[in-house]
Amino acid sequence: MYVNKILQRFYTGNDTEVNPDQIRGCLMGGAVGNALGYSVVFLNEEEIRAQYGEKGITEYQIAREGGKAMISDDTQMTLFTANGLLVADTKAKIGNIQVWPRSYVALAYQDWLRTQEMSYEDYRRAMEDPESGCHCISWLSDVPELYTRRLPGNTCLSALKIRKNANYFAEDYTKDVVNNSKGCGGVMRIAPLGLMFHKMNTLRLDSEAAQIAAITHGNSLGYMPASVLTHIINRIVFPKEKLTLKQIVQEAMGRAKELFAEDEHLQEFVDIIDLAIELSENGESDQDNIRRIGEGWVAEETLAIAIYCALRHQDNFSEGIIAAVNHSGDSDSTGAVAGNILGALLGYDAMEEKWKNSLELEDVIMEMADDLCLWIQMSDKSSFDDPKWMKKYYR
Repeated sequence: MYVNKILQRFYTGNDTEVNPDQIRGCLMGGAVGNALGYSVVFLNEEEIRAQYGEKGITEYQIAREGGKAMISDDTQMTLFTANGLLVADTKAKIGNIQVWPRSYVALAYQDWLRTQEMSYEDYRRAMEDPESGCHCISWLSDVPELYTRRLPGNTCLSALKIRKNANYFAEDYTKDVVNNSKGCGGVMRIAPLGLMFHKMNTLRLDSEAAQIAAITHGNSLGYMPASVLTHIINRIVFPKEKLTLKQIVQEAMGRAKELFAEDEHLQEFVDIIDLAIELSENGESDQDNIRRIGEGWVAEETLAIAIYCALRHQDNFSEGIIAAVNHSGDSDSTGAVAGNILGALLGYDAMEEKWKNSLELEDVIMEMADDLCLWIQMSDKSSFDDPKWMKKYYR
């Protein structure tokens, strides 16, 4: 009974003003930073500057085929996270099926895994064959362009395969782990959760973020950063009081100290975020400061670099994501997370037009962002009907 009451608080009505500009900014900002960083993800600092000049990469690298700046698995999985969350919300309000959002997000990740294992044509044939057993909950599965492998993380792939093969879906993913990875695959995809539950007690919201990240990353340093990023985005987009970005980051870390008080890696996590805040206020170059934080291959470094860039460049989206990707490391992920924060903070309209044009799947990203703005307008107590929404989110 107690759990059901908690779940009901995830799926209550929308009585808080929603700012579409910030929600679009967060989702698009993450995709923009991801696409910018994807071009240099395996280059070191010297190679980036040799190829793009002293300032590094400052413009999209347009692919010859398709004429677009390509996104990577970070944006793909972010979209599937949003899809799973919207299915969860719709099932709760229409079907009165109230389970933790992690349950439907885990299913959506299996849909993403399918896009990495088979072609779109094979998927369509499987869906038309009643004996194939192929089923999906994500309308994104019907987007042919998502059936591309863009450096998918081995940890995400292997963890999802384990859960698929063993039919291994847990109630508590932070306890039922499949590995000890602290890679950044959990934090780089979590942003939509912060855009969703604006009435939920933030401690429970932060906990749910850790659960979703732990679906694939079992080390607490792999899921604690997802919790903090969710808190930061939620407090930016749905402010309960006027706080600076630094104050929001500090509040998020305070909540992490409550939520993970007994965790053996907590102090290590606190130290690197404190370092990011400290460095953002000195007079040294971004290059030197980011080098002190790390390369972003692991989640705590990814978040720390993103926080540093957002704090240092909180008035300028372009400068923030450019700083976030021009380093020797996981540039597409650090760019994605910095873009999520700065996009939420500054909004979509504040982003330069050059980032909005020529971005792969821009229409899909914007459609998902707008769905995150709307949420479900129907309920089992309402006569309002939206067939398109039902087709997308009540599969």
